Amino acid sequence: MTNSQSFSNAQFPERSIPNPRPLTAAELTPNYWQAKYQSGETRWDLGQPAPPFVSLMAAADAPQPGRMAVLGAGRGHDGLFFASQGFEVVGFDYAPAAIESATAAAHSHRLTAQFLQRDIFSLIPEFANQFDYVLEHTCFCAIALDQRLAYVNLVRRLLRSQGELIALFWAHNRPGGPPFGSTIDDIHQLFAADFEFLSLAPVLNSTAARQNEEYLGRLRVKP
Repeated sequence: MTNSQSFSNAQFPERSIPNPRPLTAAELTPNYWQAKYQSGETRWDLGQPAPPFVSLMAAADAPQPGRMAVLGAGRGHDGLFFASQGFEVVGFDYAPAAIESATAAAHSHRLTAQFLQRDIFSLIPEFANQFDYVLEHTCFCAIALDQRLAYVNLVRRLLRSQGELIALFWAHNRPGGPPFGSTIDDIHQLFAADFEFLSLAPVLNSTAARQNEEYLGRLRVKP
């Protein structure tokens, strides 16, 4: 798979919030996400790698290949893109249907990325300190609000010394969720104790439904 390879790019009405109240962690089960895939309600799925990730890898200061964990990997578009750039990718997702699709795509493109059906909060201690990078895209906004500190701790523990979180944060202010809203201040407050912010800036090539709401960050684990 190459940067220029074409993908299906269906447009989903991401700005419509299906749930008037925020769902809880107890409701956001593997069955919940599996049902979304089975019914085709996957508005978060772009059908291609996130354009800001493609731009990142084309930049002069692009991250060097290493071992990468992809949290909430979905159908594998982002993970497979990084695998095509030389990264050793292991993707994790709650939904069996997502893992099946991602694994099939890896085989189709003859890429060695691995995709495992897991609750991301159960990855420690099995995968502790095993990764140079963690990739974030629509996972942080999909977990319940009271799990966000646990998410930060998970990312820190997955990473090796000087490891890096590469994150495309979706910072919107609409009610309900998932996708749950956040602000740049929220992100700084949550991550600042454990991570050095190498960069966190708005992106110019978001998909239409997320224009002016996405921020690309590179955060390094503090010593």
